[in-house]
Order: sequence, then C-alpha cells, then structure tokens
Amino acid sequence: MGCVSRRNGISARPPAGNRRVDSDRSPAVQYPVVPVILGILSDTHGHADTARAAVELLLARGAEFLIHCGDVGSTAVLDALAGHPAATVWGNTDFDHHRLANYSRHLGIKHDHPALHLELDGQRICVTHGDDLRLVRQLIADRACDYLFVGHTHVASDRTQNGVRVINPGALHRAIPKTVARLDLSTGALQSIIVDT
Repeated sequence: MGCVSRRNGISARPPAGNRRVDSDRSPAVQYPVVPVILGILSDTHGHADTARAAVELLLARGAEFLIHCGDVGSTAVLDALAGHPAATVWGNTDFDHHRLANYSRHLGIKHDHPALHLELDGQRICVTHGDDLRLVRQLIADRACDYLFVGHTHVASDRTQNGVRVINPGALHRAIPKTVARLDLSTGALQSIIVDT
C-alpha cells in the first residue's frame, strides 16, 4: 500500500503517516495516510477560474489527491492545484512544459512527461495526456497499470481494455458539458461531475 512512482521515485505521500511536508521551495502540502479518493481533471488550457472551480468541487466531494491529465496551459492552473496533494503530466499544447515543470516543482506538485506512474492504495496508476496513441496502446498492452488516466479528446469515457481501466475525465475547456471525475480506489466507483462556470 505504498505511494511511490515506479519511474523516478516520486512519492505520492510522506513515508510515515499523516504529516505535513515542508521545504524551502515548496508550500506545505497535507497528504492523507493513503489517498483513496482521486479527483481527475484534464484539458484546462490555461483557464484558471475553471480549474479553481473544478478543484473546489472535487475537494467538496472528498478528493484526497488531484491528478491533471495534461494541457494545463498556464502556471495559474497549477496555482489552483497548489496546497493540495497533486500530480500532473503535460499535454500537446503545453509548449513551455519546462517552465511548467519548474513551477510545479516549486509548488510541490508531482509531474512527469510523457507518463507519470504512481502506486496509490495498492493500485498501479499511469497518467498520460493521450495524444501519443502508441504510448497509450503500449501501457495497455504491457498491463503497466491497473488504471490509465488520459485526456486530450475532451470527451469523458470509462472503459476496460486488456485488464486496464482507462478513464478520461473529460475537459474543462471546449467541452459541453465541462467535466471532471471522482474515483474511489477502494470500490472502483467513478463519478463524472459537471463543472458550471
């Protein structure tokens, strides 16, 4: 029941219990002992007000860990995730992903590109934007994860392929309706949430 990235040692929580993580460069972030309620969002394309509204909705619905599936679009969107346990990947329109990565690091937001690998509540989770179909197919073919979170299409979906549950939360820009997703890892229950902005 650890929470460690398989690729680069990113820890999704501190090693011992429920405590604050402080550093000179990152704001303190409170991590649950084992995050089991995930808030999944994607394709904000720099729309920070919509991102803030989505984060507020997800937190109100009990989300303990936020995951952004790419096309973040601005540091202001990362500010909406700041102060909460969060992770992100970059999408095909995140042209300045090096600047976004540096800012994410400063905020204490976990990030990787093109795919992020986490283990939460004993579940292997991969996150990628979804624009690289070869990578998506490879992650599914290799059964590299129990859950694969993607974005890119701006269409919410939930399917299982080759034993991998593939979830797209929808989008917070150029989507009708704008949606995010709440996933309870302990039960597998997925809820799509409409974000009115």
